[in-house]
Amino acid sequence: MRTPSEPGGLTTTERAVDARFRAVLARLPRHSAAGWLTEFAVFGLKQAWACVFGAAMLAVILSAHLWYPRDGALARNDFLTLAAVAIQVAMVAGRLETLRELRVVILFHLVGTAMEVFKTHVGSWSYDPDGVLRLGGVPLFSGFMYAAVGSYMVRVNRLFDLRFARYPKRWVTAVVAAAIYANFFTNHYVLDVRWLLIAVVALVFGRCVMHFRIFRLRWRMPLLLAFLLVAFFIWLAENIATWSNAWLYPSQLGGWHPVSPEKLASWFLLMIISVVLVTWISPPQPPDDGPAAVPSDAEPRPAAATG
Repeated sequence: MRTPSEPGGLTTTERAVDARFRAVLARLPRHSAAGWLTEFAVFGLKQAWACVFGAAMLAVILSAHLWYPRDGALARNDFLTLAAVAIQVAMVAGRLETLRELRVVILFHLVGTAMEVFKTHVGSWSYDPDGVLRLGGVPLFSGFMYAAVGSYMVRVNRLFDLRFARYPKRWVTAVVAAAIYANFFTNHYVLDVRWLLIAVVALVFGRCVMHFRIFRLRWRMPLLLAFLLVAFFIWLAENIATWSNAWLYPSQLGGWHPVSPEKLASWFLLMIISVVLVTWISPPQPPDDGPAAVPSDAEPRPAAATG
């Protein structure tokens, strides 16, 4: 059994929330339609809990677009950066993230900011030039958007007690992730090989199945499908962010329109980098507790409890 201080365990705050939810959910039927609806509701609650960093960031960006004064003493981009810092501090102070997990989130921030500096330099997208809290053409809040992805990845790993059947060797995944990251830079000078990289990802991760617990049941899903679903929701969030003028692609400068679905390929590849970084603090574990989607006679482990 994991303890709260370990990567897979719940934080102190999450254990308190878990106890309250479990007391209510335990009285609900285990079988029938009500039992399935309970699983579905808990799945949504856990996903919302895992997304709290990204959701808070997106809410601040949207609110700033709608209500932040154009002539404010503090530039909007600087306000967004300070708000992002406040959210991150609150996550740690409120024990929604551990200091160990914070290391991965910071690494996401650094990796993302480095790519942002390059991409804005070559004109892939752009930000408003206001504010002083920036690195070149990149406001510092941009790195927190990547950090939000990192926060989701480490939180969903423990909230759903993720286990993996036939997970590829980690050194292989690290090589693939490094090639993906390099292609985000080199595709401006040599052949863009993203589709080849997607084929390599399919080959490397194609046999891997993700096992996860919602409440009473353990489910399974092809890992590639999980990557695609997460990439799709990031793409939806990107549409909200660009509509809010957090950043814009060249084709949106004359008027906003939805981000091209082709960007799904980029976010899909970003999932590989994300997963490899998360395995730094939480190595993938094999399934160990019976068939998927079958009620367990024993109580779920704390690491798999309701968020």
